[in-house]
Amino acid sequence: MRTRIVVPCYNEAKRLDVCAFEKFLQAGDDVGFLFVDDGSTDETAQVIQMLVERHHESMSLHRLPHNRGKGEAVRSGVLKAFDFAPEYIGIWDADLAAPLNEIARFAGILDTMPRIILVTGARVRMMGRVIERSGTRHYMGRFAATLISMVLGNAYYDTQCGAKLFRATDVMRQSFADPFMSRWIFDVELLARLKALSREDAACNPRECVYELPLMEWRHKGDSKIRASSYLLSLIELGRIFRKYS
Repeated sequence: MRTRIVVPCYNEAKRLDVCAFEKFLQAGDDVGFLFVDDGSTDETAQVIQMLVERHHESMSLHRLPHNRGKGEAVRSGVLKAFDFAPEYIGIWDADLAAPLNEIARFAGILDTMPRIILVTGARVRMMGRVIERSGTRHYMGRFAATLISMVLGNAYYDTQCGAKLFRATDVMRQSFADPFMSRWIFDVELLARLKALSREDAACNPRECVYELPLMEWRHKGDSKIRASSYLLSLIELGRIFRKYS
């Protein structure tokens, strides 16, 4: 498979849209999926295993022995995805808030812009796009984006979107090599790592190699696991990232 998408899962048995994944595979876009079960306590692993058995060439399951948090689930999944030797590796939220057909648009950026290493989705409300998000989450997101941009020194619109695609390069493998200290905002830490690497390799400078792509569609799922306390923890983690990578 040219592209391998990592899908972190924790207790997703009831909302994992099996039909959507199978329908996408029928399109034959040369995309495979690596599901990471982050120590789920429900039937998530069994649901995914049924998918894998039906589509063993394009789907696989990587299980963590106990819950490690989304950051570690993503990191271990990405490192596992490198074993498949794909050209591109992606990260996609299991709830499919961003539909799978967006993957082709992400790949199109990497296909046509050689200097870009990482494409990350941006939830921008514009005419002609369907971005369904509560007002509270939208404004909290704008506040967070302002703080993150100040910490990282780059003007990011949306670092936390759960849709990303990047080249399977040694630089990106190095960026995922060590455990993230952040449990909630590993996306920010990943960008901080790229900026740190750019001190030795200018091609890693996020100003040059990161592309934010406004999504055509994104629909907030009402049963999201993010809670108000998560935002407070994220602020604490943002301070730790600033101290470590600044």
